[in-house]
Amino acid sequence: MKIIIESGRGIFFNDVKTFLVWCNEEDHMRLISMEKGGNLSSVYSRLVKAVTEVEKKIRFSRHRRFGFLTFCPTNLGTTIRASVHARFPKLSEDYARFTEIANMYNLQVRGTRGEHTEGEEGIYDISNKRRLGLTEREVVFEMRNGVLELIKQEKQLQGD
Repeated sequence: MKIIIESGRGIFFNDVKTFLVWCNEEDHMRLISMEKGGNLSSVYSRLVKAVTEVEKKIRFSRHRRFGFLTFCPTNLGTTIRASVHARFPKLSEDYARFTEIANMYNLQVRGTRGEHTEGEEGIYDISNKRRLGLTEREVVFEMRNGVLELIKQEKQLQGD
């Protein structure tokens, strides 16, 4: 486990950087599971295992109606932001259509450098908008289905 600490904030991560714990950034603690490739099951399983282990030591605040309570109100509910980075060079040429399709699946499109950034070389971060009123599994499936539709649209534009 490696640690980087700066001004009351810190990030802890494993050697292969597939699991991170970010302390005192926007939320008090953010658990991040990630990996290259398209294996959502592996990423999700790692996250569930980590949350289960963390919950053995500390208790997350949870409201029976609103779900997990966080510092950032947009994260109320499951608190999960499920996302993928994917290349959509053709689809992003018509950004209005790109975001329209994403909106149909309750997805947010942003650049890979965070909120309010542009995509670079056609690569975008696609994530769920909804967290409240869904289970964690539903959040991941909604994001997955939307990304699969975006990929389908991209392939059609590329003539595949």
